[in-house]
Amino acid sequence: MEVRVRQGDNVWYYSQLFQIPLQLLLDSNRGSNPTALMVGAVIRIPGYVLNRYTVQTGDTFWSISRKLSIPIDQLFLVNQQVNPNFLQVGQALFMPSRITNKRFVQTGGYDSTVLTTDLDQLTEAYPFIRRRVIGTSVMGKPIEEIRIGNGSKRVHFNGSFHAHEWITTPVLVEFINDYALALTNQTPIRGLSMLPYYNDVELSIVPMVNPDGVDLVINGLPTSEPYRSEVLEINDGSTDFSGWRANIRGVDLNNQYPAKWEQEASLKPSQPSPRDYPGRAPLTEPEAIAIACLTLDSDFSRVLAFHTQGQVIFWGFEGLEPPESEVIVNKFARVSGFRPIQYTDSYAGYKDWFIKQWRRPGFTVELGLGTNPLPFSDYPQIYEDAVGIMLASMYM
Repeated sequence: MEVRVRQGDNVWYYSQLFQIPLQLLLDSNRGSNPTALMVGAVIRIPGYVLNRYTVQTGDTFWSISRKLSIPIDQLFLVNQQVNPNFLQVGQALFMPSRITNKRFVQTGGYDSTVLTTDLDQLTEAYPFIRRRVIGTSVMGKPIEEIRIGNGSKRVHFNGSFHAHEWITTPVLVEFINDYALALTNQTPIRGLSMLPYYNDVELSIVPMVNPDGVDLVINGLPTSEPYRSEVLEINDGSTDFSGWRANIRGVDLNNQYPAKWEQEASLKPSQPSPRDYPGRAPLTEPEAIAIACLTLDSDFSRVLAFHTQGQVIFWGFEGLEPPESEVIVNKFARVSGFRPIQYTDSYAGYKDWFIKQWRRPGFTVELGLGTNPLPFSDYPQIYEDAVGIMLASMYM
């Protein structure tokens, strides 16, 4: 919601008027000087939307304020062009309304278009959320990162490395929604106040690493060439892409990292495939490169890559993981019931490379049980399991 500054207004007053933490207001208006607001300048108020109210017989600002339990100066602020002494029946007023529920996360098939729609709405409602494109897919679709918080501890989550694991994307977007809602309304998540998390942690989230692959699984064949013909050839002429893990070129993005890549490649398909083909070399694919560049530039304290399925958490690589990784993964196990697995015979994954490169905690979290793609009917439990792990990763 946007308001225009009046004579004498300041950001601290807005934080009191709307009961929003001051830091969230400051971060929602990074281009403004909070100590010298200009009259008429636009200020964004997070966690509110403007609705319309139709004036009824006998209405005054005072009676509307009491009837709707809205501070009267909120009405004055958002209706500066209205003379409150001459309200007319049927006249339209703006009415500030606090967001109190999950308005911005859709359900069902979650493709790249749905993701863009949800992120548009979330960043409009909660402008302290920072959003940027970190790269583009083979087909030119944006790979977006969300950042929330100001802390020195930088924690990264990502999802949908594998196309048929698209259910990890709404998990991450819903967490963004819940986190922003709890921050603005100063309500807890699982009994925990979120503002200390915001002040201590800078959270980075890439909800969809592989937009081309996700769109292929959910929407079927692309209309454009050469991609339409190429994926049909890779998939042996079948239009059933439910088992597709790769990007649109048939490269498995989580086999693309320089962490024993040669050993992994020797055991996997040698040409493009719906799954497991590691490419002709490490980091050939733009999606994998985008995540690698983000990681190289960000000094993350720890990373969590969300996948499906198995309800397990992989947390080691070649003995290079630090001792704290075991402490953290055991906490994850306690809050989720998932089984920690230190080592596996699979290499060249994102968390492998992160551990190898920085000797910091990296985790691959396998949500849910069953056969990919998991049915959306499993989503509520998948989300609840993930929330505990995400909160624990930010707290520890």
